[in-house]
Amino acid sequence: MSLSQALSLLPRRDLLEGPTPIQRLFGIENALASSLKGVRLYAKRDDLTSLGGGGNKLRKLEFLLGDAAAQGADTIIATGGRQSNFARLAAAAAARLGLACEVVLARMVPRAGPEYDRNGNILLDDLFGARIHDLPPGSDSTRFANARAAELGRTGRTTYVATLGGSSAVGSLGYVACALEIQAQSSDLGIDFTSIVVPNGSSGTQAGLVAGYRALRLDTTRVRSHSVLASAASANSATVEKANAALALLGFDPSLAPEDVRVSGDQLGQGYGVPTPAMVDAVRLMASRQGLLIDPVYGGKAFAGLLADISAGEYAAGDNVLFIMTGGSPGLYAYASHFLGDDHENLS
Repeated sequence: MSLSQALSLLPRRDLLEGPTPIQRLFGIENALASSLKGVRLYAKRDDLTSLGGGGNKLRKLEFLLGDAAAQGADTIIATGGRQSNFARLAAAAAARLGLACEVVLARMVPRAGPEYDRNGNILLDDLFGARIHDLPPGSDSTRFANARAAELGRTGRTTYVATLGGSSAVGSLGYVACALEIQAQSSDLGIDFTSIVVPNGSSGTQAGLVAGYRALRLDTTRVRSHSVLASAASANSATVEKANAALALLGFDPSLAPEDVRVSGDQLGQGYGVPTPAMVDAVRLMASRQGLLIDPVYGGKAFAGLLADISAGEYAAGDNVLFIMTGGSPGLYAYASHFLGDDHENLS
């Protein structure tokens, strides 16, 4: 059975409007000029999905909400951090599909105050009609979500709990499908992408791509990630586990090993959601030279890692590198002070 056929057998809800475009980053190339050493840069615009402000989590939600529908769910509970992109998009998708949604938000980042607590994604969660559970530091969001699901079940509701940023085996199928999409676009464009670069948080995006490339019998190590949540070793282990689980769901041999997955921890800095100078520079470069927004938690660190790898000679002249823009730009508003400090030269 082909990968396309295997995917078609699984329940799915359509949340995207067809393939997201791949665009050459001419502005970045012109700005960096010879320092790119002949590497060509492209972006896959998963930030352009229209629902809920866009982002990569919609690919995961297509399969998660398909699974929820198959189970007869009328309520979705999504877990994440206070500024979770997954929670935002779960709330938006639930609104479109006529489902109730509750989001369980844990304090995963050492930040507080109005800028972080009431802006960005958290504002949109409320606008999309989700019931918000703001847990104190140290709380177990999965345990709370399961307890809440049991509570709702006693009132006759059927609840589907989606944890870990949607990066379960089912959620990872969204990026298995994306691997097929990239290969079709690569053929149409006549471009062979040497590497596909992604951030690795809860590991589902990279896991799905790796599983997709394994099922297509292509080199899985062309998918490179920069961890933004865990150490490289932990992220590698989680990615292998989830990719193998996704392959098993599809009926393929779950035989991926750690050496089949490439994860760098060089951009993690002091931890998840903690800004780094390289991230700030990468976000500013993409905005000022390409007119595009990448978020400070995921895409900013991954793009900084891509630029550092080019500088270190990880890519050769003539390589075509595809950076997946995973969305999350509402998070920029929760980190405004890191981009517009009182002493910033652009302030009047």
